[in-house]
Amino acid sequence: MERPPTGHTGPTGHTTSTAERGSFCLASCTCGWKGPARRSRDLARKDADRHTSA
Repeated sequence: MERPPTGHTGPTGHTTSTAERGSFCLASCTCGWKGPARRSRDLARKDADRHTSA
């Protein structure tokens, strides 16, 4: 079952979200950036946080 994405807006104005695809969690941004597929939700969120703070 797919869950709705969760969002976070960083200081750069980018809005990131994470979404689950099977056993993987993916981070993405409104600017078009996409993080690697992760089995760990926490790592996907950290990827998104690093993107918004860059």
